[in-house]
Amino acid sequence: MSAGLAGPVARAVRGGVSRRRLRTIVTGLVLLVSTAASVLALALVVDSSGPFDKSFAAQHGAHLAANVDTARTTAAELAATARLPRVTAAAGPFGMATVQSQIPGSNGQLPPLTLGGRASPGGPVDDITLESGHWAQRPGQLVLAYNPSSDDRISLALGTRVTVTSVPGHPVLTVVGTAVSVTDSADGWVVPAEIARLRAPGTTPSAQMLYRFRDAASAAALHTDAAAVSAALPAGAMTDALSYLSARQAQTSRIGPFVPFLVAFGVIGLVLSVLIVVNVVSGAVVAGYRRIGVLKSIGFTPGQVVAAYAGQIAVPAVTGTAGGLVLGNVLAAMLLRKTANAYGVGALGVPGWVDVAVPAGMIALVAVAATLPAVRAGRLRAVRAIAAGRAPRTGRGYAVHRLLGKLALGKLALPRPVTIGLAAPFARPARTAGTLVAVLLGATTVTFAAGLGTSLSRVAGGLSHATAQPVQVISNSSANNYNFGAAQQRAVVAALRAQPGTLRYVSEIDGLATLTGQSGQFPLTAFGANAGWTGYPMISGHWYTGPGQIVASTGFLTMTGKAVGDTVTISFGTTQIPVRIVGQDFDASDHGVSVITDRQTLAGASPALTLPGQYDVALRPGASASAYVQALSGRLGSRYLVNLNSRTSVVVSLMVSLIGLLTLMLAVVAGLGVLNAVVLQTRERVHDLGVFKALGMTPRQAIAMVVCWVAGTGLVAGLLAIPAGMALHHAVLPAMASAANLGLPASIMNVYRGWELAGLALAGAVIAVAGALLPAGWAARLAAATALRAE
Repeated sequence: MSAGLAGPVARAVRGGVSRRRLRTIVTGLVLLVSTAASVLALALVVDSSGPFDKSFAAQHGAHLAANVDTARTTAAELAATARLPRVTAAAGPFGMATVQSQIPGSNGQLPPLTLGGRASPGGPVDDITLESGHWAQRPGQLVLAYNPSSDDRISLALGTRVTVTSVPGHPVLTVVGTAVSVTDSADGWVVPAEIARLRAPGTTPSAQMLYRFRDAASAAALHTDAAAVSAALPAGAMTDALSYLSARQAQTSRIGPFVPFLVAFGVIGLVLSVLIVVNVVSGAVVAGYRRIGVLKSIGFTPGQVVAAYAGQIAVPAVTGTAGGLVLGNVLAAMLLRKTANAYGVGALGVPGWVDVAVPAGMIALVAVAATLPAVRAGRLRAVRAIAAGRAPRTGRGYAVHRLLGKLALGKLALPRPVTIGLAAPFARPARTAGTLVAVLLGATTVTFAAGLGTSLSRVAGGLSHATAQPVQVISNSSANNYNFGAAQQRAVVAALRAQPGTLRYVSEIDGLATLTGQSGQFPLTAFGANAGWTGYPMISGHWYTGPGQIVASTGFLTMTGKAVGDTVTISFGTTQIPVRIVGQDFDASDHGVSVITDRQTLAGASPALTLPGQYDVALRPGASASAYVQALSGRLGSRYLVNLNSRTSVVVSLMVSLIGLLTLMLAVVAGLGVLNAVVLQTRERVHDLGVFKALGMTPRQAIAMVVCWVAGTGLVAGLLAIPAGMALHHAVLPAMASAANLGLPASIMNVYRGWELAGLALAGAVIAVAGALLPAGWAARLAAATALRAE
């Protein structure tokens, strides 16, 4: 472009940006939020594909964690294994100790903890991610492994003191941090010097070596790798080896339920962002047709018109996109951390190519959306462009105006500002359609999120059984491997019967069984009586009614290829027991593979299998669970643990929080689309506003008219969003359950009730009205003379 041409175009760009400050601000704001939403949405979609592998690579996860007997080898021999041809990186040896511990003042033991001695979380292999607090810096400090996706992981607050009961002197450790090892190399870490005093007397000294190999893609390759390491050490020195494939399989099974709903939110976010940007940019150019006519009348060529308007849009677009890139990464840091916690993979981040592709895509989208209508306007004659900018095409919406005007004269008369506002969308059908789709996507997200949140809350209740059996009694004696002997059973039953708040109780036996003709064990729970009240939702069939019947989970049916009504034979050692499957329950324990039966079903098996491990207790209405636990604990004494059944699914809690944040973000994006549409409508009809105000329209009437420009569109969008959101819910929830190896009972699927749907139908109107309030306030404050002069 020559200097002679550049001057007028540059002045037109500067004038357009300065004169249309509100349009400039709205355009920049929309690009900022849309870019941020796109960065986050695309990052969620990308990171939901193989998050373990991405985090494993970023944290230099160990392909193999080898435990070695340090009495059989030397430090030099261990160091030599790091130089084997198959090894690409190694770390260690890290001293290891397994401890028994308890919290001071409590009666029960914590699960055994395998602790590693590490001076720092970083290193060439298994670069541990610190989640909270700080790394252990001196003896007496403990960093716990943090994995909220695992319900059996110990979770203790920072500052908690833990007494180690398995070594003399009972040393006390204080929790100073939590961290994530992507390969799950230990349950916690202490300083290296601490390991010696934490090893129980007579225990074989052990250490852990961590390796990465050139070829570790399969179990066979890892077996060869482990054999090479073992061969390089003295015979018997390597006592055990943990493959990363085990951690990968476990994490993948936990990750599965997250992927469908995160992808759904991500795709909606991307589509909504693109739609809003196109509507905002093209609408801004169309709204400038009158100005384009003026520019043509003073000699601007079509090319100069396109350059002028592309430049006016480029200024806020580039600024907004840059700000959105920063905001998107800030939001992603927060949400992807929650996602990584849910996945249990340590850390996830925005891929570098996303930070390049999204801004480039947004700028390209803006260029196309601005250029096409500008080219069309540039080809118009000056007079026609000015006319097109002053009012919609002749005849559009007049029939609706006349119809609503007649309604305003009837017995159920609508106020005239309301009828004018309701008729306005028909004058700009293309703009109205874009606004409708934007609000529809936002309202669909709200409907989908409301149903998904309710379903997940019911899932949490169905998995915890806390409502049905709020109290559990567990043995604190190792005499029978922590099972209740005959005398203990009599004592517990007597105490439960004597306790006023007891409604019902049942003994529970937990063990492992095998299936005749198949390898591997599966968990089996046997209740001492009919325990249909214990809170297991039924998917099909019915609860067992006597011996020889079992209720099986979806995973068990999938594993065996059986269905309700079929017969299988379960084995305990040499004892085989034929049973009939009478029901399918909703149970996610042990990766969704479990069986429930009556205690009498196991009568022919080993007597040890008939000893219960706990009692589940239901309380009378109005009874305080905490007071009941305190009273029963005092009656039973320290040999028994009386606990509140407060087990909650951290995974479900993280899902619900993510749903809330993502829904809010998408609703804001949809609201910005409405804001832009109303701003354009207000600027376009500023002359009409001046006339209305000159004829006596009050500020409240002006607000009502402007809000009604989009309220009807929002209400229609809300009504259309009900079936769309329900369909998305009914598609995504089963996909999430299938990924977790679960079936779903009707109570979890059918969550939308009539009064809730009525409220959700207003979601579109709420989004539309919220987006219209700001320009409506501007219209209310606008003086008639100012509006007419603006024209």
